[in-house]
Amino acid sequence: MAIAIAAFHVAPAAAQEDAPKAAAEAEAPWPETWFEIFKLAPGKQEAFIRFIAQGDEVLAAGGQPPVQLFFHENGAEFDVILFKPVTARKPTAEQEAAMAKRSRELGLPTGPAYFIHIRELIASHSDTRTTGPVSAAQWLARLDKWRAANPSRQIGQTDADARK
Repeated sequence: MAIAIAAFHVAPAAAQEDAPKAAAEAEAPWPETWFEIFKLAPGKQEAFIRFIAQGDEVLAAGGQPPVQLFFHENGAEFDVILFKPVTARKPTAEQEAAMAKRSRELGLPTGPAYFIHIRELIASHSDTRTTGPVSAAQWLARLDKWRAANPSRQIGQTDADARK
């Protein structure tokens, strides 16, 4: 019983300490991610995956995480999706140098030669930049905050409509 009472008294203090953190998280920009969707050229799946693996070696030389791959099993017409989180962290000059060195060691194509090589491996490609991952609750909280700050605006109104 004493433990329950002590926990009851500690919880509100902890909640008060977490409030500024929660407010900062609510204001923080949402994470962004690139998804690249590939339909590979016939007979080129292994070569494409090996090329991505070499790119991962280059990234590792600079202390960067590997690209995450998702392979098609059924449904839409694609072979592989690459998942690339967007971060504000840019490689340092030393990391860039280490990656360039590893790329040279592997004999990877760069510049226009990169694009010629990758196009030999793929039949089609699309990509999209997304917001997320975020929860439905996070998205709705941001919408509700916007609505509170913009009471005269209605969903579907243009900026010109709101000024009338």
